[in-house]
Amino acid sequence: MTEGDGELVGRVNDVLAVDAEEFRHRAAVDAETVKDELRAGTFDNHQSIVGLEYEFYAVSEGRWRDDEAEAYTLCRVPRRLLELIGFEKELGLHNAEMTTSPQPFNPDGLRAQAAEVRARLTAALDTTAAEGMRLVSDGMWTIPPAGETARGYLVDSVNDDGVRVATNMSDAVRYHAMANGPWAGDRFAVDDPHVDLSAETVMPESLITSIQPHYQAPHAADLPLYHDLALRVAGPLLALGVNSPFYPPDLYDEGVDPETVLREGRHENRVAVFESVLGGEEDATPKVSFPDDLDSVEAAVDRIAADPTVVPMPVEEGDRFDDAFGTLRRKHGTYWRWVRPVFGGATRSAANARIEFRPIPAQPTVRDSVAFLAAFAGLMESMARRRHPVADLPWTVAEENFYAAVEDGVDADLRWIATDGAETTDTDALFDDLLAHAEAGLEDAGCSETEAERYLEPLRYRANERVTPAGWKRREVRDRLDDGASFADAVESMQRRYIDEQAETLVDGQFADW
Repeated sequence: MTEGDGELVGRVNDVLAVDAEEFRHRAAVDAETVKDELRAGTFDNHQSIVGLEYEFYAVSEGRWRDDEAEAYTLCRVPRRLLELIGFEKELGLHNAEMTTSPQPFNPDGLRAQAAEVRARLTAALDTTAAEGMRLVSDGMWTIPPAGETARGYLVDSVNDDGVRVATNMSDAVRYHAMANGPWAGDRFAVDDPHVDLSAETVMPESLITSIQPHYQAPHAADLPLYHDLALRVAGPLLALGVNSPFYPPDLYDEGVDPETVLREGRHENRVAVFESVLGGEEDATPKVSFPDDLDSVEAAVDRIAADPTVVPMPVEEGDRFDDAFGTLRRKHGTYWRWVRPVFGGATRSAANARIEFRPIPAQPTVRDSVAFLAAFAGLMESMARRRHPVADLPWTVAEENFYAAVEDGVDADLRWIATDGAETTDTDALFDDLLAHAEAGLEDAGCSETEAERYLEPLRYRANERVTPAGWKRREVRDRLDDGASFADAVESMQRRYIDEQAETLVDGQFADW
């Protein structure tokens, strides 16, 4: 317990005392405010805008350590250090998140996105190195802090005056309130047939990290079109991006056969963790899910307002434009869908309606991450403009594609409707069509053919070579098992090599260099 824990508990109790029914009523009123502004054209813009959220976790800087067991173990990031590097806290004390400045979707805007990520990350790496740690871009960590177990780190909590407080969770009130309100139920468990992890707080969700590209629609009324197209490309893009095939070894069932894990394990465990830990109570509407298609932009607002309330936190009035619907914005923070609409803006002139694309785990390098941002924005631009026939792909097939990618990555059985309108299960044809339209969208935005090709090169490599970060990890573990290593040693040795490779390529290289 720290000196601030008493204050934290008090603030959590303040949240728990909020009238949930009144909170829902205020959210419904805010929804009408947003719909009035939509009808007035306030959320319309004359251009597309892009942005990126980028999550990391911290590990000990271990390349020169004598004891390999202490190399690249998970580290808690001091809060003062987050302030120094200009990153935001996330769920776990080991997390750090960068949010880029929104930029117009044009060549200069994309270059600005990439330059900002590189500049801020380089400065952050220098600062954290001086503290004996480094930031890692990855889908899931697998090596716990030195001298601790992953289970202990994720499960440890205390009951302070009736409030359950996770030992290794950031001090944001909403994170702790999640485990103490009526929505929470009794336990937060990971749903995996070979993993045993259950906690009294949401800390198991801090296993995972991601990137979240944003695409702002020029005209808010078109948001459903972009939303539904994003659902159709979610499976194929995730298939190219999978990066979390293994949990920390001590979370697996005792005596589990490594061959079973390799044979039956998912390529993207991040999806299962998020859906099961934060999915809500059984038999209720899932909080984390592959969302239904949208009929209208007003329906998007109504879905957020009607979503089950998790944390009815009080909202302070402010001078921002979107403070006029602050309760709805607060509710949006727990509207966990793999593709979700966002309404915001500090000023009326900056008001925006955008799509947040959440399926992609954090990637091995900055260039790979920017490739997904560019591909997603390019697809939104091109497919909407050209009325790509994949818009007619049944929603059920889009959902099946998404979970097939979760299971098998780039080797998943996917269905697609190509530009000529013919349905295909040919993966080569699917990725050729997908990336051709991403490239066309980048060129529509003003990129040269050469520049568009360069942005997408990391994804073309994966599609052509049938290799992903998850596949790379699985191969590394397989090689170590074949050499006689235990499963735990194989996973941790793979993870150390991943971080070593990333140390040389994170800012200036790409996964294909590995």
